[in-house]
Amino acid sequence: MADLTNNFVGIKSPNPFWLASAPPTDKAYNVTRAFKAGWGGVMWKTLGEDGPPVVNVNGPRYGAIWGGDRRLLGMNNIELITDRELQVNLREIKQIKKDWPDRAVVVSLMVPCEEDAWKAILPVVEETGADGIELNFGCPHGMSERGMGSAVGQVPEYIEMVTRWCKANTSMPVIVKLTPNITDIRYPARAAHKGGADAVSLINTINSIVSVDLESFSPNPSIDGKGSHGGYCGPAVKPIALNMVAEIARDPETAGLPISGIGGITTWRDAAEFMALGSGNVQVCTAVMTYGFKIVEEMISGLSNWMDEEGYTSIDQFVGKAVPKVSDWQYLNLNHITKAKINQDLCIKCGRCHIACEDTSHQAIMAQKDGKRHFEVMNDECVGCNLCVLVCPIEDCIVMEALEPGVIDERTGKVVEKDYANWTTHPNNPAAAKEPAE
Repeated sequence: MADLTNNFVGIKSPNPFWLASAPPTDKAYNVTRAFKAGWGGVMWKTLGEDGPPVVNVNGPRYGAIWGGDRRLLGMNNIELITDRELQVNLREIKQIKKDWPDRAVVVSLMVPCEEDAWKAILPVVEETGADGIELNFGCPHGMSERGMGSAVGQVPEYIEMVTRWCKANTSMPVIVKLTPNITDIRYPARAAHKGGADAVSLINTINSIVSVDLESFSPNPSIDGKGSHGGYCGPAVKPIALNMVAEIARDPETAGLPISGIGGITTWRDAAEFMALGSGNVQVCTAVMTYGFKIVEEMISGLSNWMDEEGYTSIDQFVGKAVPKVSDWQYLNLNHITKAKINQDLCIKCGRCHIACEDTSHQAIMAQKDGKRHFEVMNDECVGCNLCVLVCPIEDCIVMEALEPGVIDERTGKVVEKDYANWTTHPNNPAAAKEPAE
């Protein structure tokens, strides 16, 4: 059977499924329930300095985007870091680590961008026996207006500076949580690496307003007639997170830097995709806020079964396996040709493929044949865009088939290139570029 045990920057846990720093990890009660359900670790909800308490809004804290079936696709939150007293949190962290020694307990931190503030909080966190710290440089609302969170994460120089402070003042592993609210995720990752970070985690939430109430004209969630930008998360952000994880994993300047993947992870398959792109483990939040802690049971069994089927005995065997196949557009093989094919036995004659192609693409799907309703791809017009596959409501009814080398492409009347290796000097490639070696 597959071994799901995880060793992330020296922090051991029975599986790679951790809870992200968020409401589900705000207190010992929640964390105990999570560990009983089977979660491998937690990032304790972000602690601040020992001083005036953080005050959260006493009203709606979440907004949402739903699918047609009321499935939660994305969620926006305006909640701040923990509003519980520092000493209370520290006592609970210490007790949890004592009660669950085999689970990972990492503490998320956010204090003012001053060295003394970090020097003050690090030893009291270390005294709890916590396995590591996560520097919250990602929160896009509330705390960023106070010069913390994404206000730090958007400035690489600050990231490197604070990371150095922490590495100099604690023996715990330091994980830097990155904000996606930036043009190029590689620069903050490089800064964390230069500062000595043991790992990075990403993505934090995306700055957002999810909706506006057209009666009150207040953004949602609305607090006494006004709303604020907040952090967007959930399944909808997964593609953005996967890309950012891949960018760091394939950047020569951060090669080998451990990554904890976050962003829209709901199933074992989501987790496996993050790992294939370089994540050593994953963190989950929105999914448990939607479905509860027990979803980890399916994650564990699903990943284990898939690994058994594929012959993987440990997670390390497929972490990063997809990274060499992530390329810049200019290196894609333009000689590779695919065509859409409709399975007439599965087709329900709804016509969605035809109208999508006719109105918005390449007019490559006929709607009638012999005077009857019939949908069929016209190869001479099909460019292989696969829009029809995406809009078809029947799984596997429309598939993309690649033309083998030597087959005549009916669209051009030419034989498909047999020597794909010549693409870098092919006349269709104006850059005539050579892809960097893996």
